[in-house]
Amino acid sequence: MCKPMEKQQETNQRTQPETGAEQFNGTQDYVADEELMASVNIAIALKKPLLIKGEPGTGKTMLAEAVAKALGKRLIIWNIKSTTKAQEGLYVYDTIQRLYDGQFGEEGVSDIARYIKLGKLGEAFDSEEQVVLLIDEIDKADLEFPNDLLWELDQMEFYINETKRTVKAKHRPIVIITSNAEKELPDAFLRRCIFHYIDFPAPELMEEIVRVHFPNVEDNLLKNAMEVFYNIRAIRDIRKKPSTSELIDWVNALQIGGIPADQIRKKLPFVGVVVKKDEDLELVRHDGNL
Repeated sequence: MCKPMEKQQETNQRTQPETGAEQFNGTQDYVADEELMASVNIAIALKKPLLIKGEPGTGKTMLAEAVAKALGKRLIIWNIKSTTKAQEGLYVYDTIQRLYDGQFGEEGVSDIARYIKLGKLGEAFDSEEQVVLLIDEIDKADLEFPNDLLWELDQMEFYINETKRTVKAKHRPIVIITSNAEKELPDAFLRRCIFHYIDFPAPELMEEIVRVHFPNVEDNLLKNAMEVFYNIRAIRDIRKKPSTSELIDWVNALQIGGIPADQIRKKLPFVGVVVKKDEDLELVRHDGNL
C-alpha cells in the first residue's frame, strides 16, 4: 500500500502539464504580459480552447496570429457571423454546383467527394500538422452555436454522410476563441474553456507596444500623444473610447505630418484618427483637461 505522501506525489505527476511543451513568449510584433502568456500556455498544455475577451483594439485577434507565428504553425481563421452554424465549420455539400455541372455535362458529377468542401474546423481536423484555429467573435452567433461547437471540439472527428467518410483529427488544434461580449455565453461552454480578459494596456505597456511599431519615435512626441490619448479615454461621456490601433495610427500621422510635440495638446492635429464619432469630437474639443 502506498503511503499518503506517495499518493500525493503520484497525483501531482498525473495533473502536472507535460514538460517540454511548446511555450508562447510573445513575438517581436506582439507584446504580451505575463498573465496572457501564461493563459496561452496552460490552454495548450491542458488541450482546452482559450476564450479571450476584452474591449475592441486590445489585440484579441492578433493574439492568434502571434501564437501561430511564435510556434511556427499555420493559422486558420473562422470568422463568425450571426447566421453561422457549427455544421458549416465541418463541411458543406455544394449541391447547387453539382446540379449546375450535371446540366452542362461536366465529367465527374457522380463523384460526390468533388462537391464536399471542408469548413475551417474541418480543415483544422484534417491537417497533417497541428494548426492554430482562431474562432473570431463567437458572440455574434446564435445561442446554440457555442455548445454545438464544443461538442465537435470534444469529439475531434466528424462523419460526412454523403461520402460515408469519417474525418478524424490527426492533431488537436490550438483553439483561440474571441468574444466582444455582445451576448452572454452558456455556462457549459465557459466551464470547458480557459478564460482570459485582456485589460486595456497601462501606459508603460502601451509605450512598449507603440515602440514595437515605431522604434525611433521621438520621446516627447510619444509622451504628449499618449497623455492626450489617455485623457480622451478618461472623458466620462465619450461613446467610443479610442483603441490601441488608433493610437498607433495617430502617432504615425503625427510623425508623417512633422507635428512638433508641444503642439499636440494645443491643436489636437489629426484628431479624427483617434476620435470617430461627431459627439465625441465635440466633447474632446471642449474638454479643458487634455
